[in-house]
Amino acid sequence: MIEAVKSLIKRYWPVMRLRTIIFGTLLFVAALPGISAIGLRVYENTLVRQTEAELIAQGAALVAATEARWPGNRQQAELPPPPQNRGWSSADKYSRSAKAQPSRSFSSLSGQEENYRREPTRIDLSSTPVLAPRPVGKVIGAAAQRPDNAAAQVAADMTPVMLATSRRTLASIQLLDGNGTVLAGFERGRSYAHIEEVKAALSGQMNTTLRRNGDYNPRYSFEWLSRASGLRLHHARPVWVNGRVAGVLLVTRSPRVLFEGIYQDIGKIAIGIAAIFLILIGITAVMARAIIRPIESLSRATRMMTAGRGRIPARPGLGVVEIRDLYDDYRSMAEAITRRSHYLRDFAASVSHEFKTPLTGIRGAIELLEDHGGQMSDAERQRFYDNMTGDADRLSALVGRLMELAKADMQITDHDAKVDVAAVIAAIADGFHGEGFTVAQEVASSLPFALAPPATVEAVTTTILENSRQAGASHVEVTAHAANGQIVIDYHDNGPGIAEGDRARIFDPFFTSKRGEGGTGLGLAIARSLVQASNGELNFIPSQIGAHFRLILRSVQIL
Repeated sequence: MIEAVKSLIKRYWPVMRLRTIIFGTLLFVAALPGISAIGLRVYENTLVRQTEAELIAQGAALVAATEARWPGNRQQAELPPPPQNRGWSSADKYSRSAKAQPSRSFSSLSGQEENYRREPTRIDLSSTPVLAPRPVGKVIGAAAQRPDNAAAQVAADMTPVMLATSRRTLASIQLLDGNGTVLAGFERGRSYAHIEEVKAALSGQMNTTLRRNGDYNPRYSFEWLSRASGLRLHHARPVWVNGRVAGVLLVTRSPRVLFEGIYQDIGKIAIGIAAIFLILIGITAVMARAIIRPIESLSRATRMMTAGRGRIPARPGLGVVEIRDLYDDYRSMAEAITRRSHYLRDFAASVSHEFKTPLTGIRGAIELLEDHGGQMSDAERQRFYDNMTGDADRLSALVGRLMELAKADMQITDHDAKVDVAAVIAAIADGFHGEGFTVAQEVASSLPFALAPPATVEAVTTTILENSRQAGASHVEVTAHAANGQIVIDYHDNGPGIAEGDRARIFDPFFTSKRGEGGTGLGLAIARSLVQASNGELNFIPSQIGAHFRLILRSVQIL
């Protein structure tokens, strides 16, 4: 299943430029605040609950003031214990989540112990049903019950307070009597007894409903994105007098508009958006100059190098660590390829030259034997046969050494290979003793192992000792010691040494001063390739007496 999805994505995934991907990514990041603003449903619900909390606080204060002004109210100084049906309606299916917090005892301003309890909000835009716009109040007839003098007096006293509060909070405040008739506020004299929230309050239950606002007219273009646009909160609260509901306080207000603040600061927001896009373009330009252009330049250089006319590009002006390292790696690779190319070219020329000489000798001898073999003596024919055999042997030796060189050049570093240098040197030195040739060894005690295959140390030591013997040396001193995490091995003989003009070429393939003695000139080249495969060094050290070579290998301490 996963592989099928990956295959489908790969099939339809567009091939884009890096600058397009970078710009698209930055553009998406820049648009995230706008996307988040569209999805601020949680924040909008918080705004609605905050509006409800403000209505509850206003209603509690106004009801307390109303109850305090009510003539004959014997419970003005304390909160009357509510009956079982007071509080939020348990019959209301969408009010079950509103639980009264546990009462706590605090010291009142009068020094008496009062029961304090917080009245929680209950409106939730995702679950609270939205009712139809509040119906208009009904006109009551002449025979209908009129408010008593106490209710009318309290309404007259509270009207200035309600009006001042309404001007500051922009809430619509109405005071109703115990029959649901409006005593103060909008639609005075009409009956609200048929309205749901008023019914609940008349029965002693505080209630908040969410209704559509019939008079709502959109003010902003994007208000359709807001769930709270066009809604109005209605909070009804009973007025208790001597243990009975003597009136109802009805407070209504539209919730805070989500996009009102956006439109109020539209200029600043536009400037911010423009600044974001300018910064976005600037960042894209910087990234294009620091990343994209260097990559394109490197790509062009690679194509040109493939065509055989490339050059190594310079580092880009804007420094990026990864790009800088990429250029350094490319430079190292290009230099290695160039060296290898020159090496192969010179190597091919040398192989051609080395093979041409014996092949020419063999061909010439064959032609002479074919043309004049019958006229030659046995000794003359044998001499030509011996020459062909010698040339064939040289070709065979060259082929064998070339195979060794190729194997050394292709050898992969074995990081786990370890060799006891002292044991290898001792074994090889014993094989070279005799016939006027001696090898002296001076190996430091407790010499750590070297990080190299044993065959590498054997090949290098054998090649150097053999060359010393062929050059006419009678004695070679081999010393080995550890220093700075390395094993340093010196080979110093007492022979005639190496001519100053030849010292720079002694590691070149096919260079030899003993060609007449059958030398192939590949021994030191093979030895250096083997050492380099182990991350070591094999160098010639100028010396006034004899020839001096130094082998350096990494060391490891065996515990």
